[in-house]
Amino acid sequence: MSDAARRVAELREEIALHNEAYFVHDEPTIPDADYDALVVELRTLEAEHPELGGEGSPTQGVGAAPSTTFASVRHRVAMMSLDNAFDDDELVAWSERLRRVLGLETLDDVAFSVEPKIDGLAMSITYERGRLTEAATRGDGIVGEDVTPNVRTIASVPPGLSGRGVPALVEVRGEIFLPLKEFDLLNERQERAGLRRFVNPRNAAAGSLRQKDPAVTASRALAFIAYQLGALDAPVRSPFASRSHAATLAALRDAGFATAAETSSVTGLGQVLERCAWIEARRHELAYDVDGAVVKLDDLDLRERAGATSHAPRWAVARKLPPEERTTMLRAIQVSIGRTGRATPFAVLEPVFVGGSTVSLATLHNEDQVVAKDVRPREEVIVRKAGDVIPEVVGPVRRPGRRPPRWRFPETCPACGAPLVRLEGEADTYCLNLDCPQQRVQRVAHFAGRSAMDIEGLGEQRVIQLIQAGLVSDVADLYELEAEPLVDLEGMGELSAANLIAAIDASRARPLSRLLVGLGIRHAGPTVARTVAGAMGSLEAVRAADVATLSAVEGVGEIIAESIAAFMRNPTNGAVLDRLVVLGVTTTEGGDRDTSVPQTLEGRSVVVTGTVPGYTREGAIAAIEARGGASPGSVSKRTFCVVVGESPGTAKLTRATELGVPVVPGERFDALLRTGEP
Repeated sequence: MSDAARRVAELREEIALHNEAYFVHDEPTIPDADYDALVVELRTLEAEHPELGGEGSPTQGVGAAPSTTFASVRHRVAMMSLDNAFDDDELVAWSERLRRVLGLETLDDVAFSVEPKIDGLAMSITYERGRLTEAATRGDGIVGEDVTPNVRTIASVPPGLSGRGVPALVEVRGEIFLPLKEFDLLNERQERAGLRRFVNPRNAAAGSLRQKDPAVTASRALAFIAYQLGALDAPVRSPFASRSHAATLAALRDAGFATAAETSSVTGLGQVLERCAWIEARRHELAYDVDGAVVKLDDLDLRERAGATSHAPRWAVARKLPPEERTTMLRAIQVSIGRTGRATPFAVLEPVFVGGSTVSLATLHNEDQVVAKDVRPREEVIVRKAGDVIPEVVGPVRRPGRRPPRWRFPETCPACGAPLVRLEGEADTYCLNLDCPQQRVQRVAHFAGRSAMDIEGLGEQRVIQLIQAGLVSDVADLYELEAEPLVDLEGMGELSAANLIAAIDASRARPLSRLLVGLGIRHAGPTVARTVAGAMGSLEAVRAADVATLSAVEGVGEIIAESIAAFMRNPTNGAVLDRLVVLGVTTTEGGDRDTSVPQTLEGRSVVVTGTVPGYTREGAIAAIEARGGASPGSVSKRTFCVVVGESPGTAKLTRATELGVPVVPGERFDALLRTGEP
């Protein structure tokens, strides 16, 4: 494979893992700046190499799949992310693209809104006939988590709408956050109770909101600031139906919502730049953590003209603030071993307050990065943090005098003593011993994670206990556990043991896609797992498939197919899979297909855009899948046809025209289902 194809696959896997860590676990592992750089690199490569395809890529989606801890909610209007501008030049470039899209000679007279970008949790709160009926997280932008009982406990979220022109239905979009003052008080309470401090306000807010007991959420003093509307069903004269963003914010305030006091209406790009600089200069004076400024068109009609890409509106952009830097002492460089055996160096630092939290660890990525940055234990280094949990070591603080000796990458695994091997052509170093205890811990912990088998109560520390006690050596062993020996583990007890066994037992019913995620197959993240499970139908079919068969699945390239096939061929993996089957783990994706329905679309990819007469969007997709087809969210060369209903997306139609893909009017959808002919 080409270097570009290999790098694209690596980036997609890495970004998907970071999305899961951030959006699902509320535990980001790299700074925003590093994550943004990965996304920019991937988008650049995908633009330069369209033959690699973008289907299933993290650049085509938003966030990550919602946790199964809460019920799922499908957003009426997608909750999109924002494109980023990292400096004034990029903000100017964004404005120039916007000017061209709008067909204007200049933006000098165009009104904008500039708002602080609060570092919290995006939330969509639905009101029907003035009463709060539903609150959902962003999730993957299409489906989020139902956290209604918890959101009802937040004092700044009105239980009902007041004022005139209350809509029949309105989705109020905004940010749930923990004010900095409340964050400090919360950590003081944590310390007094002997509990772990929260790392930053964003993680504290996320953890406080994702509680099964709303009383816990109520005790955390969360707040909500509204900044946008989603779906809206309101009379033309309702304040909510106004055609300017400033008027919409005023309507929200009149209805009882708080909006960001620092929001400013400005005219022209010059004033936009000035206001962004104002927010940056006062970032530490605000009542909440911010990681940038959001610039939006004020005129909603102009917004409709500007439209959106697959993941972000063209009429808005996030002007990210530069990461903060501090100097501290690098005490040591150590190496951690992940579930794939990858050995990752990390910095042990003299604790330092940077980017809103106290930092004592920082990533160093790989051996080449340590060499390139030339950082050495027992010397001062520059630490950069962009509001995330784990910061980056930028480089040494250059001072006169003799420097400490260079750090050398260890030759043996710190967990098992086996040789560490750097594979040819790769920057990473690996422990190749599959029996390495640290790898076992990470594999089992990953298997139990939210996006995989979602086994509540089985975190990394519990997994370590189980492995050290000799109760678990691989993921299949989990399903042979009994409560009695668990009771003797520290901190367990009879009730906790029974709950863990129940959680493990419940995980047997997870669909095949989650099992595939849990197995930790390289390059096979949640999106790929769902695609493969949907196409193949059963674990037996996946195990029997060769590279060519897997590559034929839309969204699965040769690199991913080779990785899946190699995993399935491995005898050790095969033995574990055999045991999982015997132990009753589900090996199908949502049950067997109804063969009484003619399979007129077997193996074909049908994309739906707009509303098809007589069907909901979910109903149209279900009808396609019932006839053996698939319905991905984007158009590619492999697409059989595109069904166009009312209010279709222009991007899908344009792509279909470019590729010569047949277009089927919505009124002919039933005929397509019946005959299989576009």
